[in-house]
Amino acid sequence: MENKIEISDLRVHYGDTPALNGISFDVHPNEILSIIGPAQSGKTTLLKVINRTLEFTQGAKVEGSVKLDGVDIQTIGDVYGLRRRIGMVLPLPVGLPLSIYDNVAFAPRTAGLRTKSELDEIVERCLQQAALWDEVKDRLDTLGTKLSGGQQQRLTIARALSHQPEVLCLDEFSIAIDPVTTMRIEEVLKSLQKEMTILLVTNLVQQAKRLANRTAFFLNGDLIEIDTTDVIFSDNPTNQATYDYINGSFG
Repeated sequence: MENKIEISDLRVHYGDTPALNGISFDVHPNEILSIIGPAQSGKTTLLKVINRTLEFTQGAKVEGSVKLDGVDIQTIGDVYGLRRRIGMVLPLPVGLPLSIYDNVAFAPRTAGLRTKSELDEIVERCLQQAALWDEVKDRLDTLGTKLSGGQQQRLTIARALSHQPEVLCLDEFSIAIDPVTTMRIEEVLKSLQKEMTILLVTNLVQQAKRLANRTAFFLNGDLIEIDTTDVIFSDNPTNQATYDYINGSFG
């Protein structure tokens, strides 16, 4: 099986402060890979490296390589095209000050799509995929920022899906939404797995256990271990620190 993403000796510094300490692992096609660990472990930094939004951070330095379908992402000249291939959903919903429809249609329009019927199809499909369509289909001209927090987060997912990404990165998407909405989004992610690879940074270890095919445990910028989720959550993962974190001894 060819890997979707290959990460080799990845090191990141913010000025003199290390964030990732030479990590290496692969991400398989169409898997949900959860990334767990306490704060300041480098989890969010990893996602920002993968879709090259770390470049917005002054003083950040990246060494090593990240390959997407065998191509080093640092050699890809079309950064915006890369970010369309690697969607990102942030911890707090960030809605554009536009209608629900225009939030989802924004990226396709930016890419040059103007045909209304095609835009309509994309908007409906993405809102359906994000489990939001039935709640908003009669008020698509309403401002997205008027939605509830959980609805805005699902709108953010719909907007990320409008790029038709190959990889979807989610950074603690459920941090500001209620458990019922969280479970709805989890069901969405399970269905999306058929179409894309999903990287899920989560501070909820049980969420990782429910969703992920494999789980990676990060601590202080190091990849402590990565294995099938069943092994990571068993009584004898490879590293004692993994067991201690999962069972609430720290973090």
